[in-house]
Amino acid sequence: MNTNTLFDNTEVAFALKNDAQLERAYFLFKMISHQPLVRIGTAATNFALKAKLPVEGLIRSTVFDHFCGGVNEDDCLPVIDKMYTKGVSSVLDYSVEGKEEESTFDEARDKILKIVKFADEKEAMPIVVFKPTGFGRFYLYQKKGEGLEFTPEEQNEWNRIVARFDAVCSLAKTKDVEVLIDGEESWMQDAADELCEAMMRKYNIEKPIVYNTLQTYRWDRLAYLEVMHKRAKDQNFKVGFKIVRGAYMEKERSRAEEKDYKSPICLTKQATDDNFNACMTYMLKNLDVISIFIGTHNEQSCYIAMDLMQTLGVDKKDNNVWFGQLYGMSDHISFNLAKLGYNVAKYVPFGPVKDVMPYLIRRAEENTSVAGQTSRELNLLKQEKKRRKL
Repeated sequence: MNTNTLFDNTEVAFALKNDAQLERAYFLFKMISHQPLVRIGTAATNFALKAKLPVEGLIRSTVFDHFCGGVNEDDCLPVIDKMYTKGVSSVLDYSVEGKEEESTFDEARDKILKIVKFADEKEAMPIVVFKPTGFGRFYLYQKKGEGLEFTPEEQNEWNRIVARFDAVCSLAKTKDVEVLIDGEESWMQDAADELCEAMMRKYNIEKPIVYNTLQTYRWDRLAYLEVMHKRAKDQNFKVGFKIVRGAYMEKERSRAEEKDYKSPICLTKQATDDNFNACMTYMLKNLDVISIFIGTHNEQSCYIAMDLMQTLGVDKKDNNVWFGQLYGMSDHISFNLAKLGYNVAKYVPFGPVKDVMPYLIRRAEENTSVAGQTSRELNLLKQEKKRRKL
C-alpha cells in the first residue's frame, strides 16, 4: 500500500464505530470546528457543573464518551479490549487536574499504582502515565527549578513528591510496565526533568522503564536531548522519551511577554514541526540508548518515522518505538498503523465526569486552534459515512 495514502483508509480507521457512534463523532467535530461555539459551550458547561445542574448525563453521552474511556479503570475495560482486537494498546490516563492537597496527591499515586498492577495483568496495557503536578504542588517544582531555597516544610513536601515518583517507578520496574511522565509548563519543567532523570538512572539500567516528555515546541529541546544522550552513555543507563509538540503555547508566550524573557516557544508552526522531526530522527538513530514514544496527530511525522525505521532496518515491533494518539482522535492514524504491525497505543483518559471537564475543555480548545485537524477528522468521517451508504 502506498504509504502516502495509508491514512485515508476510513474502513480500517472506523471499524470499531457503529453508525450511531460515527454520527456522534461527526456531530462533535462539527461543533468543535466553530470557535465561538466551543467558547459558549465551555462557559455553559462550566456554569452548569458549578451550579450542580443535572448535565452530567448529557456530557457523559456526548463529549465524555467520545474522548474518555470511562469514570474508573474497570469502566474502561470494554474500550481497552475492543481496541486491542485491532492491535491498538491503551495507556490509561487519570485525567483529574489542578488539585493542590497532599491527600489528593497520595490518592493520585495510589491510583497510578493500581493502574500499574492492572496493566501488569493486561497485555493490552503495556504503559502507564502520570503528570508531575498530579504528585505535588506546581509551586514547589517552580521554586526548585529556579534554584531557590526550600523552607523545612517545603523540603519535607518535596521529599514526599520524590517518594511518590519512586513508588510508581519501582513498582513499574518490578512489573515490567513502562511509565510515561507528562511534560508541563516550562517554568516548572526543569525540576521535573531532574526528577525524571534521577528515576531513569535508578530504573533504566537494562531497559527503559521511565520515560520523560520532550515538548518540541520548545526550541531548546534538541540540545537537551543531546545532553541527556551523552550522560546516559557515560553513566550507563537508558533514556526514554515521549515526544510531543506541546500543549501550553498561549500560556508560555504570554508569561514570557509579561515577565520580559525570551519565549521558550518556537516562532512558527513550521519551526516546531522541524524541531519535532529533528528530535524524532535523532532518537530513532540512537535506539541502542534511547527509546521513543511518538505522540503525534501529524501524518507527515508518522510517514517520516516509518520511512526512517525502514531505512535503518528497525523492526515494526521493536519495543523501543511506539506511536501514540489520543482516544477519540486520529483513529485514521492509530488503526492504520496498527494494521501494518507497528506498536500503537491510545491515551485513554478517565475519571469522574466533573473532574475530567478541564481536560475535555482543553482538548476542545486545542482542536479548534490546530488548523486543519478538525476539518481532516470531519472529511474522513464524511467519507466513511458515504462508504457505508454505498
